[in-house]
Amino acid sequence: MTIARRKLVYESEVGVYHVVVRCVRRAFLCGADAYSGANYDHRKEWIRGRLAHLSEAFAMDVLTYSVMSNHLHVVLRTRPDVVRGWGTEEVARRWLSVYTPKHESPDGVRYEVTEGDVERELANPLRLSELRSRLGSLSWFMKALNEHISRRANKEDGVKGRFWESRFKCQRLEDEGAILACMCYVDLNPVRSRLAESLEDSEFTGAYDRIMARKAAERAGALECVVAPLSPEQLWGEKREIERALDRGKLLCSLDEGRRPFAYYGTMDYLRLLDATGRALRLEKPGRIGDEVRPLLESLDLDADEWLETVRKYGKRFGLVAGTVEHMREAAQCLGQRWLKGCRCAAVVFRRPPASVPA
Repeated sequence: MTIARRKLVYESEVGVYHVVVRCVRRAFLCGADAYSGANYDHRKEWIRGRLAHLSEAFAMDVLTYSVMSNHLHVVLRTRPDVVRGWGTEEVARRWLSVYTPKHESPDGVRYEVTEGDVERELANPLRLSELRSRLGSLSWFMKALNEHISRRANKEDGVKGRFWESRFKCQRLEDEGAILACMCYVDLNPVRSRLAESLEDSEFTGAYDRIMARKAAERAGALECVVAPLSPEQLWGEKREIERALDRGKLLCSLDEGRRPFAYYGTMDYLRLLDATGRALRLEKPGRIGDEVRPLLESLDLDADEWLETVRKYGKRFGLVAGTVEHMREAAQCLGQRWLKGCRCAAVVFRRPPASVPA
């Protein structure tokens, strides 16, 4: 069914959304294309870098993401409450950091933010109000992401036209159980598709970034206790690797502190559940999840025996909204629908309403 995005995305409220965008004709424009022989794997780093940049400018938390060869998944939490607390100058500078003005001079063309640019934005209160709204908007976040990658890829290929199939597809996640299932589905995309053997091989995913950042923090602590002295070159190289890994983790919303998405789940809990789910999916044991992670599922009153099939077929089981039956019925009523795809599956895996989305 077709529903206007303004009815699905509540711009004035904190919400969590699963966003999917595909390359035109589902061509492998972000990976290795076996048909043409071209390899565009470097564009995955473009996307990850752009996500990191936009997450710093917009009032948006990136819970996780997965960059595949022909499509992209991102789980985002909108933060209109945060953007309302920004001062006018902060709004102007954040916007200009995304859409940096072009300056021409005798020395050439430069893209940079000057004090004059900031003053021009501050002189227009109506525009500042509009920019504040945009910096909290899911649609504008995706526009800033998609447009930038499209222009860069088309320039590299020397072509014009569409790079992405459409603006993006969006799904609202109503509660912690739905967020957990969706995040596992997104992070396990490479494993489930047989493109990676494990989470540590799934390079362009949120799970990989969390694992690498955690290992880097442990390496940083161990580096201070090294008995055998390292040469300056070795020490510098090791510190650079640690800094890169830690920077990757900064893209993602913390699961341990601050505005965490789960009331009782931390990073290690999530990674344990993700690892057990990924191993079971690789071994093709439907309905079997390790006893060591069953308490993690039961703490949200999720059916452990249905968990694997839910993660495996998440994209087919749920449509515009994911959550408990109660939450999905409320959403259907708000959308003017009698029924939403996924209600029957929700009744099986989400046995009772877990905690609502944390603010």
